[in-house]
Amino acid sequence: MPTTRRLIMEHVCYHLIVRGNQKQTVFRGEDDYLTYIALLKRFKRKYQFRVYAYCLMPNHVHLLGETEMPALLSKFMHGLNRNYTSYFNNKYEKVGHLWQGRFKSKIITRDKYLLDCINYIELNPVRSGLADMPLQYKWNSYHARISNVKDGVIDEWSLG
Repeated sequence: MPTTRRLIMEHVCYHLIVRGNQKQTVFRGEDDYLTYIALLKRFKRKYQFRVYAYCLMPNHVHLLGETEMPALLSKFMHGLNRNYTSYFNNKYEKVGHLWQGRFKSKIITRDKYLLDCINYIELNPVRSGLADMPLQYKWNSYHARISNVKDGVIDEWSLG
């Protein structure tokens, strides 16, 4: 079955989601999370993708951001996910697909919905019972965003 073309637009944000194949755990330990974050920093610079929120859950990833070159969105995600898959398969002596199909992308306009999406992403660990508050979960953007800490992942944003 052919895949449908991804809607790519300028001056919008994207909520990107990628899940582990068959809901498998894709982050087994702290080194895995740290490796993904290092790769995220590398590929966001390479493809000029601005990250406004993120959450790395044990079996999936949420990213919210935008790019000045929308045509590079797929290359950004492909590079990030392919490199992490290589790391994971090598470390755990696995072969084959780590991620479940293509990444999902939802267009988010720069209005109140952007704030709602950031909250949705950062509250993901609370909803899944991994933390009581988003600040307690180490692998999301909440702490860096509310404390205005420059972590190399989160970029400044504004509505409008």
